[in-house]
Amino acid sequence: MTPALERVLVLVRKEFRQVFRDSRLTRVLFVSPLVQLVVFGYAVSTDIRHTSTYLVDHDHSQASRELVEALVASGYFAITGRGERAADLVRALEHGDTILGVEIPAGFARDLAAADGSAVVQLLLDGTNSNTALVARGYAERIVQGFGVRATGAVRRPAVELQERAWFNPSLASRNYNVPAVVGTIVLLVCLLLTALAVVREREIGTLEQLMVSPLRPAELIAGKTLPFALLGLMDLGLVTAAARLWFHVPFAGSWLLYLLASILYLFSGLGLGLLLSTLSSTQQEAFMATFLVFMPTMLLSGFMFPVESMPRIFEILTWVNPLRHYLEIVRGIFLKGAGLRALWPQYLALLLLGGLVLGTATTRFQKRMS
Repeated sequence: MTPALERVLVLVRKEFRQVFRDSRLTRVLFVSPLVQLVVFGYAVSTDIRHTSTYLVDHDHSQASRELVEALVASGYFAITGRGERAADLVRALEHGDTILGVEIPAGFARDLAAADGSAVVQLLLDGTNSNTALVARGYAERIVQGFGVRATGAVRRPAVELQERAWFNPSLASRNYNVPAVVGTIVLLVCLLLTALAVVREREIGTLEQLMVSPLRPAELIAGKTLPFALLGLMDLGLVTAAARLWFHVPFAGSWLLYLLASILYLFSGLGLGLLLSTLSSTQQEAFMATFLVFMPTMLLSGFMFPVESMPRIFEILTWVNPLRHYLEIVRGIFLKGAGLRALWPQYLALLLLGGLVLGTATTRFQKRMS
């Protein structure tokens, strides 16, 4: 073993000992990611279940009751209020007591049985949350139209028959799309916090200066400070990936080797960003605030919550230098599509270039600050 490698390994052992000696940091490393995954996995969802629905039934017929039963039986809607006037429905929407309002006019059963199919049902939606309103409208329209076909016994085929099939995520469960992305955001946050706070803490208590006057060369010091956090980041990755597969049952159709390769390249960017923040911060409080100042825009411009294609052109261009965007495209492609290197090589190349650039810049600044 060369003297340089021996010195780096000594520093690595010191870093691991320091991390596991701090019970609070250990909880941040291994408990917090699981808590975040569970919270995000259940909370971040575009699916709707038991949407609050206000009903105004002017017909009070068997047909109107069966329509309401069809809405409730789907599991997407729950009747949370009833009224006799349209004004009651408007008031419920204005006060935020309901998301969907269903008004069934008098004569609904008669019109439903008529040959001209003139039955009408009014749907009113709270559009303050446009995504929920659009999804709820789509579900309600399909249920009402399906009920109309069953009730009238219509067998006439339309001029064009639409057959739908979703590839890669047949159930269209948003959890299968969101949970792999949550894995990427958690790993980035852990890497940023570990690297930025740990280096600044060393500077605050004076041990960094002691390391600087030791036989360690600057490159060896940087390697010794980043390698433990890279290994801890991989441990967290394995932990949250296991939870995604075993707890949320997210399908994994691709190659574990490609997933590991992408994660290692991604860690370069995360550790480089954390090291860069440590050179810009003098205290742990500054490093903590800077971490979230960087983390939030990185997450918002990654395609985690909003499609990149729907962003203004200037922000879409900014996402090209966002490592989280490229990592999410790889992870979702590997998990859901089983995509290989032939389809994902541009994202791998982007992670390699961005990781090298960020880590190289951070290393240069760190060496200059040490000198």
